[in-house]
Amino acid sequence: MSSSSSSSSAAAASLLILGLSLLLGSVSAVAFDGNFYRNFDIVWGDDRARILKHGKVLTLSLDVDSGSSIQSKNEYLFGRFDMQIKLVPGNSAGTVTSFYLSSVGQNHDEVDFEFLGNLSGDPCTLHTNVFTNGGGGREQQFYLWFDPTADFHTYSIIWTPNSIILSVDETPIREFKNLESHGVPYANNQPMRLYASIWNAEYWATRGGQVRTDWTNAPFTASYRKFKADACVWSSGKSSCNSNLTTSFGSTSGDGAGDFLYTEESNFFVEESIKWVQTHYQVYNYCTDWKKYPQGIPYECVVARSRRNGVVNI
Repeated sequence: MSSSSSSSSAAAASLLILGLSLLLGSVSAVAFDGNFYRNFDIVWGDDRARILKHGKVLTLSLDVDSGSSIQSKNEYLFGRFDMQIKLVPGNSAGTVTSFYLSSVGQNHDEVDFEFLGNLSGDPCTLHTNVFTNGGGGREQQFYLWFDPTADFHTYSIIWTPNSIILSVDETPIREFKNLESHGVPYANNQPMRLYASIWNAEYWATRGGQVRTDWTNAPFTASYRKFKADACVWSSGKSSCNSNLTTSFGSTSGDGAGDFLYTEESNFFVEESIKWVQTHYQVYNYCTDWKKYPQGIPYECVVARSRRNGVVNI
């Protein structure tokens, strides 16, 4: 894909993502202003987690004794979640900085952005995963097309009854569709909280654990700002969104073909954006790991591959 066509695809995909925010508003989603004091609790790390500038900025630090983490005060069931993050500068090997949604319990659902630290000058690996009903193993990894330690960039999770889209600076990088009708579990009935953390993963994070953390560089600090959620809050067994949420979001047939706002054109642009990112920046995809799946790749991978090849009725 040329740079001009990739820019056009990313711009169109951004319009589609913007459309979700408008749609969420139409079904009485709750918007949050990004104040960390009002929207999050510090759950571990003590003063390693610091909320600054009257709640507008969060820093999370890791040292040899502990990392740090926050979790949202609210639980959510569907929505769009944005966070601007500036990663640990310099030699961050062995560290993991994260932003993710998760429910609780053995059969939990989870959607992950995890940034694997690296030696100075080497690219940071963006590790993504989706868990449904306790089952994960859906890792996809990417290098980014910018230095994520030099400035803030926006990382977004768009979660609807029909699909989960992960986006970087309004560019979709992967999508997980609701294929429950084909036996693939989907995250559509467990409310999830939003989390951010930094922690020690030196035994696997950098080159499979070959490069360990240099603790003389500690503390390692990542910065967060401009949290935004246009989301359905779950409280006392009820959603803040209207009862017609499922209908408003579109078809729930589970074939991924009737997703909200998915006209033939908009779906094309999202698919093209994902194809561009996966072609140029993806470094691992569980869907092509035949050693992991010698008996055949999971069904959602078959669907994704078929759609990339122009086959939609599968």
